[in-house]
Amino acid sequence: MAEKHIVVQGAQCTCQFGETPDKIMVLSHKKEYANDKTASKKLIVTTKEIGGATLEKNTFGKCSKNGYPQPICKPNITEWKDFYKKVTLSNGGNIILEDSKAICAIAGSPCIEIIDHGQKAEASSQNFKNANKEVSKQINPLVSPDEMYKAAYLHHGSEDMYE
Repeated sequence: MAEKHIVVQGAQCTCQFGETPDKIMVLSHKKEYANDKTASKKLIVTTKEIGGATLEKNTFGKCSKNGYPQPICKPNITEWKDFYKKVTLSNGGNIILEDSKAICAIAGSPCIEIIDHGQKAEASSQNFKNANKEVSKQINPLVSPDEMYKAAYLHHGSEDMYE
């Protein structure tokens, strides 16, 4: 089975009956984070993110499900499908994955899907320490990895930064 990303706060989703994406907000807990080295921004999205206020703008634009003229979409998530069942977080919810879908009360089907899981790569000092120095030299021949390591060590004054 291929790896799947955990969906985090700020992930973008779209509705097959809407015209614009929206971002997921986590309102059901303030405890579990992913892909956030400071544990302050990337709350994990769970199956408890339901209702009408779990999206940032709370709309996907005009809704083609309700005929013409097309009314403004007011999504109301009633349930999540294809989530990770093996882990239950502190709020009693399960983890939403990048291929999970949500059911909207208006459409009655799993029409809301994740288009960007919200995780971003954040380089840390550990990444720099683990980098292959020869590859670093080939990528950027004007910078010496050894000199950068020494400068960072002198600047911070502690080896703990690289342990």
